Amino acid sequence: MAARRTAAAGSGGDTESSPFDAFVPLDELMPWSSRPLRTGRAWVSGPDPVALRARWERLAAADSAEQERLFAPTRSRTPHSSVAALPGQSTGTARFARTPGPCPDPVRIQHGPYDEQWLLPDHRLIDAARPELWRVADAQQLFAVDHSAAPEDAGPALSVTALLPDGHSPAGRPGRIRPLHRRPGGTEPNLAPGLLELLRGRLGGGADPDAFTPEAVLAWVLAAARPSASGVLVPLPADAGVWSSGVALGRELLRLQLRGARGGERPRLPGGRRPYVRAALPVRPTELSYDVGDEALVVGDGRISPVPAAAWEFTVGGVRVLELWFGRRAAAAAGRGPEGAAPDGLDAVGARGWPREWTSELLELITVLALLDGTAGPRKELRAALEAGPLISRAELRAAGVLPVPSSARRPASVLGHQEEGPEGQFALL
Repeated sequence: MAARRTAAAGSGGDTESSPFDAFVPLDELMPWSSRPLRTGRAWVSGPDPVALRARWERLAAADSAEQERLFAPTRSRTPHSSVAALPGQSTGTARFARTPGPCPDPVRIQHGPYDEQWLLPDHRLIDAARPELWRVADAQQLFAVDHSAAPEDAGPALSVTALLPDGHSPAGRPGRIRPLHRRPGGTEPNLAPGLLELLRGRLGGGADPDAFTPEAVLAWVLAAARPSASGVLVPLPADAGVWSSGVALGRELLRLQLRGARGGERPRLPGGRRPYVRAALPVRPTELSYDVGDEALVVGDGRISPVPAAAWEFTVGGVRVLELWFGRRAAAAAGRGPEGAAPDGLDAVGARGWPREWTSELLELITVLALLDGTAGPRKELRAALEAGPLISRAELRAAGVLPVPSSARRPASVLGHQEEGPEGQFALL
């Protein structure tokens, strides 16, 4: 890697002492971000929606003393808290201890980079639900989640999902959540003002106009971003061919991570390499291992194969994704807490063994991880092209007025033209 790089034309002739000096913080390219969700109690989310309903019913039916214990109160939430409804959710706003109401339908969320779980979407149960994210979560929205706490060799810099993410990170430090659009309907991109115009002017030159849409920028970020101690960094190429190849790679990464969301194609391995259940999984498996010789994932007495070694070894934040995914479900199947805590309170309610849906999810996760590993070659080629070629520097972005980003772009947009139900049934217009 070169020790010094000359900035791209139009940057004012400045030089960069390190390649990373020419990279742009993701915080400048996608300026509006939110802190991760903070549930405050483990029992409101999990891999099994049936268990969540059972927990709600037990909590709602308990007497006041038992309800207080089961609820697991915090400074932010107790059974007596009065809060507004979550945007888009028709849950109660009266104090839970007085009027629990019916159990809300659990919603699918993204729990960490490659795990989809369920959440009870009741604001009275969640310490910090981030209503600003719920307001913009619709069929056009995508969310990028920062995983920059991981060292550079421990996994991707960020992940993308069409589900509402909780921002959980296997590396320990939760990641920032960045919606692609600031308003429902995909009407305003969460990009630095003027960025799309600059990219189109510098790199357009007869290229496909779809290479300069908000989703194309997100695809580029997914393909090219680098983790660092200061946050996710993004190189912007000054070469149209590098941009086009990076966007194409990023769109493939998006397809794999979205798993068929928004009408896309569900990931599939080629025939003969697709994993199948060779021996039935037990009702409550407790151990997971990998048989290298047979390329088999051993789940208790059950076996799944073929499972590429790359899928087994796939890590994020230094943690094997398959082991982390299995551990959460093994604990739930046995009625233990998410960290393996002894059965107590609502975490132990609703355990029903290993449902069939989890096996299907495991097969798809193996597929996604194997296909993601298969992009290692193109990602390496893109990195080499970026290290060899000129980049659009931050100085050029400043000269074009893209940087610094105005403070208004870092705040949520005013998105509502209707009322939201506030505490105790009162209404507010946002």
